[in-house]
Amino acid sequence: MDSLESKKESKFLLFFKETRVLLRSIPSPVVALFVMSVIAMNILANKTLVQTEYLALDGGILISWLSFLCMDIVTKHFGPKASTRMSIFAILVNLLTCLIFFAVAKIPSNSDDYTAFNTIIGGTWFILLSSTIAFIASALLNNFMNYLIGKSFKKNPDGKLAFFVRAYVSTFIGQFFDNLIFSLFTFMLFAPIFWDGFSWTFVQCVTCSIIGAAVELVCEIVFSPIGYYVCRNWQKNNIGKEYFEYVGGVER
Repeated sequence: MDSLESKKESKFLLFFKETRVLLRSIPSPVVALFVMSVIAMNILANKTLVQTEYLALDGGILISWLSFLCMDIVTKHFGPKASTRMSIFAILVNLLTCLIFFAVAKIPSNSDDYTAFNTIIGGTWFILLSSTIAFIASALLNNFMNYLIGKSFKKNPDGKLAFFVRAYVSTFIGQFFDNLIFSLFTFMLFAPIFWDGFSWTFVQCVTCSIIGAAVELVCEIVFSPIGYYVCRNWQKNNIGKEYFEYVGGVER
């Protein structure tokens, strides 16, 4: 029994140490932009931008492309497991941020902006839950799909074509499922109960997911050359050497 607990503890310590080395190895601007985009998505998701009979879009689509671009960059250079660990780190920071926002929103105030602040910054628990579930699922799908597509390019895995194809395909599919899971949970499951009957139809959820993924794909296409340049620069300057040495040079 003690031996089993010792093995579990050693695995946890190994995971913690490896993650610490990884976060130290990924250039801080990418981690900062990634975490910021995850937090911003959670806040912007509270606002519906467009809602018609067949279409609905929330504010999260304005920034979610940045999250997927950062994941694509990290997956290409460090591997899918590394990108997933970065995603978990961002989710934990987002949960901590939401906890702080919630605590501040509960402090009484005489300000005229008190109600507006609580509505926007205080957040809604089921939106946080839905966005967390959706992002974890889509991050896993995006990261490993990106990696597997990249492995299919045997002749020139580091070329532009390989980078763009793996980024575009994984982003569109990952974004579609991110949008779909979030909208189904938020606007079909929770909103009718906790938002005074406000809801989206299944058709609106699907069209939101498709159009949102298409919009985010366009953003990815526009900014992916920057991502490719970043990856080539990391490769040229041997970025992440400490992490690769720690894990034995194996793409995790």
